[in-house]
Amino acid sequence: MSSAKTIAIGSDHAGYEYKTAIVNLLEELGYAVKDVGPFNADSVDYPDYAHPVATAVEEKEASLGILICGSANGVAITANKHQQIRAAIAWLPEIAALARQHNDANILGIPARFISLEEAKEIVRIYLSTDFEGGRHANRVNKIACSC
Repeated sequence: MSSAKTIAIGSDHAGYEYKTAIVNLLEELGYAVKDVGPFNADSVDYPDYAHPVATAVEEKEASLGILICGSANGVAITANKHQQIRAAIAWLPEIAALARQHNDANILGIPARFISLEEAKEIVRIYLSTDFEGGRHANRVNKIACSC
């Protein structure tokens, strides 16, 4: 599976319903999907799904990732432990666009308990159709990874 059009996706139990719908949307849009789970709405621990999505993006098995949980905070915090990951939470399409344009976010965090499914789908569409602007933003993005 080519990573150029592959999206890695995962959630916790709070994001399971949205994940299922977004997987369908991604497939409709022509993306290959690496779904790391969960595969039902039973209670789970979000790091068990955030780490595999982040790893898939880091190892270039997927070009981008999407993580969904109640607030998106847990999955974003977890994913951002990976040095090559820039996970951003978006609750509006404009925030998703800026996360890509200015921050080259390679993982989108969706807060399922705070936005509707239709809003989440629009955020995904905007995130996937927006490119990193580079330029003055590239210097800033290159300073994100810790070299401590």
